[in-house]
Amino acid sequence: MPVHRMQVAVTNTGTLPLFFEELQLQSESFETVPPRRVDMPLGRTPRTDLPIPYGPARCDPTTIPAPKPAVVVARLRAGNEPAREVRFPIPATDPLLARLVRTECAQFILAQTVDVSFGTAWTRDGDRLRGTLTVTRKRGSSPVSVDDLLGTTHYRLEPVSGKRKPVDLLTGASLEIPVLVTPTRCDPHAFAEAKQAYLFSVQGTATPGGESYTMVVVPPEAVQVKFLDYAVDVCDMPR
Repeated sequence: MPVHRMQVAVTNTGTLPLFFEELQLQSESFETVPPRRVDMPLGRTPRTDLPIPYGPARCDPTTIPAPKPAVVVARLRAGNEPAREVRFPIPATDPLLARLVRTECAQFILAQTVDVSFGTAWTRDGDRLRGTLTVTRKRGSSPVSVDDLLGTTHYRLEPVSGKRKPVDLLTGASLEIPVLVTPTRCDPHAFAEAKQAYLFSVQGTATPGGESYTMVVVPPEAVQVKFLDYAVDVCDMPR
């Protein structure tokens, strides 16, 4: 699930200090959100990154749209001058725009066809945790290929079958995929800062012969607790 926040790199090579009051991204590729108040003074600097929010991508249910040009709208002051609006254009060919649109719209397309969720029952299998992923059809009747399962910064996610590309094929209303979870690391500090630990990804093809897209799947909090308890135990970390 997208965070909808990017960093804008700002350079000031002049002698006048700048003061950024607000920043906003405008583009037909994304829903417009209100300007973000930054109130950031900026002296001479080769580069300073300022955070800027952007709205959800405007996606098509069947195809990924081409990115549209964008503009970063800044309200700023130079020295003691009055605040004014300055517009910084971003071409449609910018690789960041293309990546943001593709990532979000790929997930949108796949999510129109299927829902993927973590099962609630998880049991120890040696040093591994065994459970299931459930794939449920939301529309259509064509086979849906579950191409691959991707882990996170902290956990591996692997099919019990060992199959990849495809892992399995959804032909009916739903499908259960037995999976194994193991930790990728065992340092306590990493788990204390585990902001990305539960952002698992599933790659799938919604139409036969179509393109493979990726969607992020987050286990419910109760399952996250089970994963953490398991990792603490198998890694012999202090509680």
